[in-house]
Amino acid sequence: MITLYHAPRSRASRFIFLLEELGAPYELKEVSIRRGDGSGALDTANPHPHGKVPVIRDGETVVYESAAIALYLTDKFPQHGIGPLVGDATRGAYLTWLAYYAGVMEPAWMSAFMKWDVRRGTAGWVKTDEVMELVKATLSKQPFLLGEKFSAADVLVATTFKLFMGSPILAKTDLLEAYVNRVASRPAYARAQDIEAKAGHG
Repeated sequence: MITLYHAPRSRASRFIFLLEELGAPYELKEVSIRRGDGSGALDTANPHPHGKVPVIRDGETVVYESAAIALYLTDKFPQHGIGPLVGDATRGAYLTWLAYYAGVMEPAWMSAFMKWDVRRGTAGWVKTDEVMELVKATLSKQPFLLGEKFSAADVLVATTFKLFMGSPILAKTDLLEAYVNRVASRPAYARAQDIEAKAGHG
C-alpha cells in the first residue's frame, strides 16, 4: 500500500491522478504545508525533510520530489505501461523528460514568476520561451511527450500547463490546449478530481 502525503491544491494532487492511472493500491494522508500566502505550518507527520508535498511512503521506503516519485511508481506498477521500463526504446526519452521537468522547466517557470533574469551560460536552465520551443516542436509531431503513448511525464507537464496556461508566463495556444485536454480527458484524471474534492471536504 502506497501512502501519498497530500495537501489540497498542491503538487501532490497530480499523484492521485498518476496512482489512479497505475491502478495502484494507495491511501491519502493529509498534512499541513506552508503556503505562499503565509498560512499553514510544518507538519510533524510529514516525512519530507522540508515539510513539502508530494511525498510517498512504500513500507520503509520514502520518496519525495515529483520526478523521483513518478519514476518510482511507474517502475513499481508497470502493468498499465504508464512508464517505459528498462530495455524499452522510449526509456531514455522518459528519463530525460522527467529530469528536464525538474531541472529546467520548474526553474524556468519560477524564474519567470519571480522576474529573475536567467543569464545563458550561468544557470542550469533556460528561459521559458526556449522551454516552450522544445515542447511545441515535440507536440507538433505527436500527441504525447513520448510519442503516441501517454506517460507519467505527461502527468507532470500537462498538469503544470493546465495550472499556468493563459497566465502572463504561459501563453494559451491551440497546440497546448489540445495537449492539456488530451491528458485531462482521461478517466483517471476525473476520478482524481473527485477524490481530491472529497479529501478537501473530509
